[in-house]
Amino acid sequence: MERVPYRATAVAGAYSNLRLPVSILLDNVRSMYNVGAFFRAADGAGIERLLISGITAHPPKSGITKTALGAETRVAWEAVSDPLAAIDRLRLHAYEIAAIETSLQGVDIFDWRPRFPVCVLFGHEVDGLAPELLAVCDTHVRIPMLGLKHSLNVASAGAVVMYELLRKFRALHHSVSI
Repeated sequence: MERVPYRATAVAGAYSNLRLPVSILLDNVRSMYNVGAFFRAADGAGIERLLISGITAHPPKSGITKTALGAETRVAWEAVSDPLAAIDRLRLHAYEIAAIETSLQGVDIFDWRPRFPVCVLFGHEVDGLAPELLAVCDTHVRIPMLGLKHSLNVASAGAVVMYELLRKFRALHHSVSI
């Protein structure tokens, strides 16, 4: 089967001027493939930027490029040595700071009413976010899990969150009609 190159459709064109007022902070995400997948989903959802801290790898790295497929050259990103200071800078610009965690105390992502602009934090694939980062978040958000597993792969969770934020932003602003 011959692969047909992507062409802009009426649906894609309807989103062409939409920029999602969302930043994502990746702290101690250890897999370069997951980082690349974040870049790819961030490009697709039109987020503002990725903030990269801790042991999280940043471009240029072949493991990132393998899954990002070029998105790492299109999505704005910044390496931050102090994630708490980065959060303080975002707060100066009225960002809501939201931890994406599996905690039962968190609000269900479908019930969450984000205050845009928002910065969502994702942590280590096994250990999650550090306690000092969790402590400064305005909101803790969980993705409901109906199966036996209690969490998604961090990059999969990132894609779910980005597209749910895109859906909610569209609904708030009616800026796109399809």
